[in-house]
Amino acid sequence: MAQTDIIPDSAQNGPESASSPSIGAVLTRALRGNVRQYGMLVALALIVVLFQIWTDGILLQPLNITNLIQQNSYILILAIGMMIVIIAGHIDLSVGSLAAFVGAAAAVMMVEHHVSWPVAALGALVIGALAGAWQGFFIAYLGIPSFIVTLAGMLLFRGGTQILLQGQSVAPFPKGFQNISSGFLPEVGPHTDYHNLTLLIGLAVLVVAVVQELRGRRQTASYGMEVLPLGLFVAKLAVITAAVLVFTLLLASYHGVPIVLLILGALLVGFGYLMRNSIIGRHTYAIGGNEAAAKLSGVKSKRVVFLAFTNMGVLAALAGLVFAARLNAGTPQAGINFELEAIAAAFIGGASASGGVGTVMGAIIGGLVLGVLNNGMSLVGVGTDYQQVIKGLVLLAAVGFDVYNKRRAGS
Repeated sequence: MAQTDIIPDSAQNGPESASSPSIGAVLTRALRGNVRQYGMLVALALIVVLFQIWTDGILLQPLNITNLIQQNSYILILAIGMMIVIIAGHIDLSVGSLAAFVGAAAAVMMVEHHVSWPVAALGALVIGALAGAWQGFFIAYLGIPSFIVTLAGMLLFRGGTQILLQGQSVAPFPKGFQNISSGFLPEVGPHTDYHNLTLLIGLAVLVVAVVQELRGRRQTASYGMEVLPLGLFVAKLAVITAAVLVFTLLLASYHGVPIVLLILGALLVGFGYLMRNSIIGRHTYAIGGNEAAAKLSGVKSKRVVFLAFTNMGVLAALAGLVFAARLNAGTPQAGINFELEAIAAAFIGGASASGGVGTVMGAIIGGLVLGVLNNGMSLVGVGTDYQQVIKGLVLLAAVGFDVYNKRRAGS
């Protein structure tokens, strides 16, 4: 938001110049400063309302909400990593094939070599980190464009998946491993109509969200910057409270919080904090915005890019494990088009094609837009061919909106 000068009442220009900005002016500046994120939130809300009406209320049934989370969890995990890579000014086309390769490796370890599932999962994450670091080395230190390196990686890991599985699915997996994707938190406390632990978690999330909003408002005001008028701020808190409570009650009325949602929550909080508050997060934005200027400022751009792709490899491995656990098999066809979904989620969620712009929350919002579109269109019987057309138009509109805003700002 724009910073305003604080003018004392005794200023010579009179009380009119000392008056605070109007609510409309403050709201307009707030919307302009967060136009992509607010725009996608509004779009997501409209899509939910549309399909809730179109499906006669099926979309927001507790069972369907749970299915929506579990069906899109691996894409949301990939979208977080892809957002960071795009912020750094690069792209990764290999994540779908790497997810398939890691899922295949874990399947072979557990089923054919009888490795315990925690060890297999840890080994799979190490494979993902090594694969990401290998690609990151070529991109960061040898200067080969990320498009070429990750395109080669896409072919390499897809072929490696076929070799590992010898063209056939490998299954089944231990129950503990399956629970990564399809399990829920256990029941605790007295028997009620709701999942008690989910209610407690929802209450904790609500308290943390409200405290963070209050702290952010107080910190912004302490820097002499504009804050939302009290009425609008209270309205914002009311919307957050209503959203958290409704979502909590929907989950609590079924089986409770899916385990994969806890994984997503941890990733959202961890990477959100990393990108907002850490040095490496600020450096990632810097090299994506202007790499030459970042280097002159002392940013070690090669190391940042290397770490971004290593992190992408770990998240691709995690997504591959989640997908394999949901499918209860390692299959040669896993991961197809995952990279396209992740890239689309990042751009719909506010990433800029030129780098330096985007948020982790935006990646989640973009992924949810795609997920709700997929789920809603499937519920109303829209064919997969038309679904692809609609998602393509949504992606084009999101990127076109970004280009329009940049041109308007430049003019």
